[in-house]
Amino acid sequence: MPKANASHRGSMQVWPRVRAKRSYARVRTWKIGKEAKPMGFAGYKAGMTHVIINDNKQHSLTKGMEVSVPVTVIECPPLKVVSIRFYKNSPKGLVVDSEVFSEKVEKEFGRKMSIPKKINKKFDDIKIEDYKDVRMIVYTQPKLTGIGKKKPDVFEMAIGGSNQDKLAYAKNVLGKEIRVSDFAKPGQQIDVHSITKGHGTQGPHRRFGVSFRQHKSEKAIRNPANVGPWGGPTSYRVAHAGKTGFYQRTEYNKWLMKIGEDPKEVIPAGGFMHYGNVKNQYVLVKGSVPAPAKRLVIFSEAKRTTKKIPKEAPEIMHISIDSKQ
Repeated sequence: MPKANASHRGSMQVWPRVRAKRSYARVRTWKIGKEAKPMGFAGYKAGMTHVIINDNKQHSLTKGMEVSVPVTVIECPPLKVVSIRFYKNSPKGLVVDSEVFSEKVEKEFGRKMSIPKKINKKFDDIKIEDYKDVRMIVYTQPKLTGIGKKKPDVFEMAIGGSNQDKLAYAKNVLGKEIRVSDFAKPGQQIDVHSITKGHGTQGPHRRFGVSFRQHKSEKAIRNPANVGPWGGPTSYRVAHAGKTGFYQRTEYNKWLMKIGEDPKEVIPAGGFMHYGNVKNQYVLVKGSVPAPAKRLVIFSEAKRTTKKIPKEAPEIMHISIDSKQ
């Protein structure tokens, strides 16, 4: 009888398959920008639809023709800047040395975290030459959407430019709102960070894609065929049952096709399923985004752009607003 050879089931690139610590992603690295502006943004995923565009890819077989493209609609209410952080070098890397808070913070922010009562640090006390990096802490405003959420999501965001430019920009936006149009322009490539949909505990067949064993197998049918000698330690590479989904994932080089101001352009008949109606600025991103409806999606400037995606936004001929129900 021939020996059965098969490749490993399940990619080790995304090991371990553990649940994320929170419902929105943690961005560990940001692109170093030359212009003083936010290097990212965030929005709530509404759903998907399709658009008819005039294909503007240089080497496409359908160049100049009208083609149908699937897009994800993400609602982007303005973000508010609550504090500015100043980083110094240490033996363990960058560490927060000083932080300047905004004097006015909305009461909804208190649902997420508390602000120190005594805030002594001010911009006048900061000597920018002593610091290595400047970043800002922002929070979302879900109350402006229709998802029925009040507690904001708080995360750190990088600023582009030199340290002097970062400080000048931070002074201008502290306590104010920033919009998605401040971050990007249509046609730009972005990286998308989000948490995938959770599926609970699943077996190895669904979790790793192991094959079914034949019906005359001893005991289990959906288990891996051979996990080693009896009673010995089992390798962590062997596919086992466990938590599935709710993973943090990053998708690179997504095409930002449009930044829209009028929500009526994209709201389908009856609203988006499991979401409702869009009420704020929105973006259209080509293809799918790994997150269920209402979950926060964080954008960042693309760190490794590709020449396959045009630098100019396509001409959108039609946006489908047919009912998705």
